[in-house]
Amino acid sequence: MSMLRPFLFVILGLLPSLASAVELTLPGSARQTAGQNLGVDSYALPIAKFDGTDIPSRIFEGFVTRQAWRIEGGGVTPLQLLLPLRDELKENGYTLIFECAARACGGFDFRFGTDVIDAPDMYVALDDYRFVSAIKGEADAPKAALSLLISRSAASAYIQIIQISVDDAADISVFKGSEIIASTTGSGQAVTTKGAAATLGASGRVILSDLMFQTGSSNLGEGSFKSLQNLADYLRSNSTRKVALVGHTDAEGSLEGNIALSKRRASSVRKRLIEAYGVPTDQLHADGVGFLSPVASNLSAAGRTANRRVEAVLISTQ
Repeated sequence: MSMLRPFLFVILGLLPSLASAVELTLPGSARQTAGQNLGVDSYALPIAKFDGTDIPSRIFEGFVTRQAWRIEGGGVTPLQLLLPLRDELKENGYTLIFECAARACGGFDFRFGTDVIDAPDMYVALDDYRFVSAIKGEADAPKAALSLLISRSAASAYIQIIQISVDDAADISVFKGSEIIASTTGSGQAVTTKGAAATLGASGRVILSDLMFQTGSSNLGEGSFKSLQNLADYLRSNSTRKVALVGHTDAEGSLEGNIALSKRRASSVRKRLIEAYGVPTDQLHADGVGFLSPVASNLSAAGRTANRRVEAVLISTQ
């Protein structure tokens, strides 16, 4: 047993919507750097190491959270941090289905092929990280799934936890890399849509979860976004389909001001999709609802971050 156990008393609190999620504990010096409640979304849980082409993974659909923590001080190894967390998962009824370390995972290819919160909130040293996947419940019908990614820099250690509380009404698909190879969606026929488009096609809506907005801002920022690339690919491949981009805000300020802000956020995403990704203008509509449709409590900083978002809603399939 790790000597860290007596000092574990900071709770990784999860929002009430994640009824099947586990509450893990971290050293008292841990400071949360990121907390995102994505609402109903999908997550590709790695189930094996990088095989030379892809990371074999299993897609789960349900309520998803992504969190990251930094622990100051460079004296703790990823394995030392992992040991008590691994024990705690087992105590809470989770089964570990995959575990690897750095090069044994696939090194660079694994780290960049799986979901990692952006720096500086999360840091991963390519030669010094540990990864664990776990599920709760029956293997063919789990109620929850979780991944842990632990690494360190010279001065700090970092922990990322992604949890999904499975929606009983959602389909579960098994896929390899980003392409679904077996699915129970709809009539049970296999689908080959990718990324955000898979969720859009299955549920009719998807949160563009890699877009981040500060309170009061509609600035999308520079660079490329995986969710926008996936959505653009989907729309260009399905020229008769249209989506509404719906902006959302946290609850800071008036309703009137937040509705205007949410519309600006949706419009900035629409503009980026047209100008940078080549999506035809008639396939995109933009609107906003302010703080009237939260996915998390506005009483916490993590909840407010999750609520500042843009969703894509499928409005026409003809």
